[in-house]
Amino acid sequence: MTAIAAPAVVEERSALAWLLADSWTVTRRTFLHWRQQPWGIAVGLFFPVLTLLMFAYLFGGGFDVPGTGGYESFLVPGMLALSVLFGIEGTVLEVVTDASKGITDRFRAMPMAPGAVLVGRSVADMVTAVIGLATLVAAGRAVGWTWDEGLGRAVLAVGLLLLLRFAFIWVGIYLGLLLRTPEAAVVVQVLVWPIGFVSNAYVAPSTMPGWLGAVSEANPMSATVAATRELFGNPSWGADSWMATNAVVLAIVWPVALLAVFVPLSLHRYRSLAR
Repeated sequence: MTAIAAPAVVEERSALAWLLADSWTVTRRTFLHWRQQPWGIAVGLFFPVLTLLMFAYLFGGGFDVPGTGGYESFLVPGMLALSVLFGIEGTVLEVVTDASKGITDRFRAMPMAPGAVLVGRSVADMVTAVIGLATLVAAGRAVGWTWDEGLGRAVLAVGLLLLLRFAFIWVGIYLGLLLRTPEAAVVVQVLVWPIGFVSNAYVAPSTMPGWLGAVSEANPMSATVAATRELFGNPSWGADSWMATNAVVLAIVWPVALLAVFVPLSLHRYRSLAR
């Protein structure tokens, strides 16, 4: 019995090693593109910082936020979450560009581990997310933002942001596989902005019309923003709804639900692409 079970363990480990090796190859390909075209990464890092500075210094004086720290203490967690959301545009564009140029088909024709292309893409985008969040945190500190609940809770808040980013990556991968041309990715860019602004990132849902405030509170973005404000110890406008008081739980539930839906959809779509 032992002699029969052993090869299965070896085969499973080989399959895992195969997946990891091929995924790392795809990830390295993205890193090489960054070295050859660094301006694309630089612009992607600069835009959220520019938006943060604009809202903090141009519009911040028009908002009265309860608690200490001023509007920037309320704004920075929202901007961190928005940078996570806006990253979906880059994911969609990269995936649809590879597909339209036939690169995805060439990958599929090679003896690669199933799913390695998508896993490699997600790893590369997570590295981008970590760099982007670190840059934005530094910019937030420069405008006077800080966290007041200790380093451990701050790390947990960043972990929730990365969890949401990972979920959005797989949403972006699926949409990128659905679209036919890079020009079609503009549709995603148009849709991302309403999702980001109809949230509690900039203002409280209570200041919106009733129906829009309800939509804003149900937005997965709002859960992560509210959770990170709580963990950072930043002001949150004191909402007392069920969603607001259970923001940390929802900040985990929403990304996990998105992953449960879009990871299988992405893998199925990748396998069913016409050669």
